[in-house]
Order: sequence, then C-alpha cells, then structure tokens
Amino acid sequence: MADRREIAFVRRPALDPSDQGGPAALLAAYHLQTQAEKGEAVADADRLPERYRAEVLDPDAAFADDAVLVASHRNTAVGCLVVTAPVGGRCEIKRLWTAPEFRGRGIASGLIGAALAHAADAGVSTVRLSVWEWRTDAIALYERHGFTVTDPWDARDRLVCMERAV
Repeated sequence: MADRREIAFVRRPALDPSDQGGPAALLAAYHLQTQAEKGEAVADADRLPERYRAEVLDPDAAFADDAVLVASHRNTAVGCLVVTAPVGGRCEIKRLWTAPEFRGRGIASGLIGAALAHAADAGVSTVRLSVWEWRTDAIALYERHGFTVTDPWDARDRLVCMERAV
C-alpha cells in the first residue's frame, strides 16, 4: 500500500503514448469507464469516439495548450488530471482519474490541490468543471475542495457543472 508521501505530482511530463503504464493508459481507462457508465461501452480504446481516441493516441497534441498533472508512485503513473489553458480568467479541470488500485489514498485530492495551485500561478480567478451526475463520489470530492454547483455551460443531459474561486 502506497503512503501518500510516496506519491509525486508532476506537471506536464512527457506524454509518451507508447508508455503502456503512463498518462495515455490512464486517459484510456477514464474514457472506457465513462463510455460504459453512459451505456455506450466499447471493448477497447481503439473503439472510443474519435475525440476521446485522439486524447489517448496523442495526449501531447490533444492537450498541447493545457497542463497535464500526473501522480506517480515508484515511476508508475497512478492518477491524472488536465487543467485547460486560461480563457477569460477561467480554466477547467478535466479527466480526473486515479487507477482503481490506488483509490482512497488521497491521490485525487492531491491532483485537485495541484490543479488549484497551478490555476493560482496562472492568475486564474475561477476554476470550473463538469461531472456526470451519477459520479456522486466525485461530486462529494469536489464539494470538499470548495466547488459548488452552478448554472450549466454544457447542455449535455445529466452533466453537473461546478466552479470555485481560486
């Protein structure tokens, strides 16, 4: 079992898609789980919708302007989160994912904390995010970090929009 002190948080590591245990694998797991939860399960990352498959195949290109935060344990990526580039004093948190075997160890909280610190360093005044309503544990996590539900900016059904000041 990993002690939280053994987890490193790195901003924008090299996102080599051929690294089977790296950020690309975490992004693939995130998208595969999300598709399954939406009732649109696919067998593997090659069958993801094009937009999501592009993130997995070339995360550096997909997130070229964004900050990709990676939590690692003993040189293995165990969690990730994307902070979009600031626009109009805001940025967005996306793709928060912790490998299932590392959940409950504070990794997601550490990634959120690192994202908020990154946003503050970038001079952002507001951080926002969207999360599927059935991800109640994630919503509770975000609420613990000061996020509150706000008017939606994304019209997809069952999506909860949240934000907080930096």
